[in-house]
Amino acid sequence: MASVMAWAWLRRPRPPLSIHVCTEESHVLPHLTHLRGGLVYESKHHRPVPTRHFLWRLSRHAGAAGTLVGLSLGGGMAGYIHFEQLAWRDAFLNAAMLLGGMGPVNAPLSPAGKLFAGAYALYAGLVFLVVLAILLTPVVHRVLHTFHWEGQ
Repeated sequence: MASVMAWAWLRRPRPPLSIHVCTEESHVLPHLTHLRGGLVYESKHHRPVPTRHFLWRLSRHAGAAGTLVGLSLGGGMAGYIHFEQLAWRDAFLNAAMLLGGMGPVNAPLSPAGKLFAGAYALYAGLVFLVVLAILLTPVVHRVLHTFHWEGQ
């Protein structure tokens, strides 16, 4: 039953693409907020977005990256508190050091804590790469879009 509901949700009708006309620069800016999660950028046939829109896009990406780091930090703290019975300050320190790429401060003592620390260390390495990609995507897109814009 759940898979049928999930399939119906994925196949739901989506609203059409909304276009916003910018009067300041008299060009059409595609705001693809309703298309596949809102992370679609303008095509090479459109003028690069103004700096104000670019900074807004960059702030949305920074917010998404910050949310991912915050949730990962909370999950790591919960794991260290549960498996290693650490105080919340020590759990924060261990989770933050792993997310920062430095390694844990307190060596895990229990077998379950060792498994958690290993799995969380692998996860933290992936989070680092994903956050880096989330933060660099708008900048790289703007640079490439500026060079490949067909309306020059």
